[in-house]
Amino acid sequence: MIFAVWIPLLMPLLAVPAARRLAESLPPRPAAWLLTGCAALLAGCTTAALGLLATAGALRLPPVAALEHLSLPLLGDDPAVSVPAAWVAVGLLAACACAVAYRTARHRGELRAARRGTAAHPVSGDLCVLPDAAPDAYALPGRPGRVVVTAGMLRALSPAEREALFAHERAHLAGRHHLFLLTVALAAACHPLLRSLRAPLAFALERWADESAASRVGDRRLTARAIGRAALAARPDAPAPYRPRTVLAATAGPVPRRVAALLTPAAEPHAPALRTGFRGRRLIAAALLACVTFSAASALDAAADLHQTVEVAQGETSGH
Repeated sequence: MIFAVWIPLLMPLLAVPAARRLAESLPPRPAAWLLTGCAALLAGCTTAALGLLATAGALRLPPVAALEHLSLPLLGDDPAVSVPAAWVAVGLLAACACAVAYRTARHRGELRAARRGTAAHPVSGDLCVLPDAAPDAYALPGRPGRVVVTAGMLRALSPAEREALFAHERAHLAGRHHLFLLTVALAAACHPLLRSLRAPLAFALERWADESAASRVGDRRLTARAIGRAALAARPDAPAPYRPRTVLAATAGPVPRRVAALLTPAAEPHAPALRTGFRGRRLIAAALLACVTFSAASALDAAADLHQTVEVAQGETSGH
């Protein structure tokens, strides 16, 4: 087990670059699902590996071995390696659990604070208008979801551009994009290499909302103009009022790339991103699938090996 259990901890070194590269060659929606799914699977394998390391070391402790009726010489693995590795794994698991709990609580607290902060302002349907002069707009999830926009942003856009912007934010609400970002944030708490998936995920989610808005208003150029003008009007140094960290704004991400994609003919909206070629995408997809599968298989193999070792150790003890 001592070899297989390390593979899920190291596999993100290969899987994360492959996921980022493959996401660049996919349309926004499948790219967002790909990045989020990979993050969740890799984080799950990492957590399982740490749990197996902790369990293997705990079984070597005399009180635990006596409780489970285990013969220590038959447990295998060098105790000089397995026991210290187990203590490290326990510490990492505790840190992961604390980080996940903290980020989950922070997310829920920020959403509650945002809804309380916006509740006192005028609401028309799903639209909440804040009196702030700094231009800003974002989608605030909840029941019901709200499109929050400042008076400054309304003044910066024409009526048609406002509708395109609102359609963009409504797409974030309909797709529940904040849950994609939250999933990757929690996965990154389990393995630090997974943090690098957040930026491409945020871009994919913005592109997803851009395409949904363009389809809704029926004008790609109008949507591109609305996104561009909103980004130019926004002030990066001005804090967004009440906006939670896992909520995206229409002005986020590499706006020039988003505008360029929207200005591409509707028949080929993703053509610039497909330069990798069909064969190249298949190779990257195969490599990514192999990484994730190998990681999961290694965790399962390590679990089966540990189970078999425990059965052997218990059998020897019961035989005596």
